[in-house]
Amino acid sequence: MIARGIRNHNLLNIRRSPRTRWKGQLAKQTDREFVQFESDLMGYRAAFRILHTYINLYQLHTVHDIIYRWCPPEDGNLTSQYVSMVCNWTGMTERQYINFTDEDRLVALVAAMARVECGVTSPDVQTIREAYHLAIQKS
Repeated sequence: MIARGIRNHNLLNIRRSPRTRWKGQLAKQTDREFVQFESDLMGYRAAFRILHTYINLYQLHTVHDIIYRWCPPEDGNLTSQYVSMVCNWTGMTERQYINFTDEDRLVALVAAMARVECGVTSPDVQTIREAYHLAIQKS
């Protein structure tokens, strides 16, 4: 069985919101909880736009702070395990400072998050990197 996030081209499992219409979001959404995208590229782009908000607006600059916002324990998530896995796979510490201009760290972070969210053991780093570049464009 294919993971829901993979089927939806939403490898970080971004939840649907009536206030948000993502670039690359399918016109017809058949999943009631999670956004469905036209491609992995556009799903990753949306994830980077969310991370941009986390880092630049909410001042969440560490793996710990980002993951605790992304996957809060009050929603029944195993957030501390999520942080540990991401740190293990990226080589970052949970309190290591991350800036949105640090492409390599953010690409590694998103690849690790896709691995946690959907079990993607070999995420397409080139697609993730391309999505980062789309996300930093003004349009």
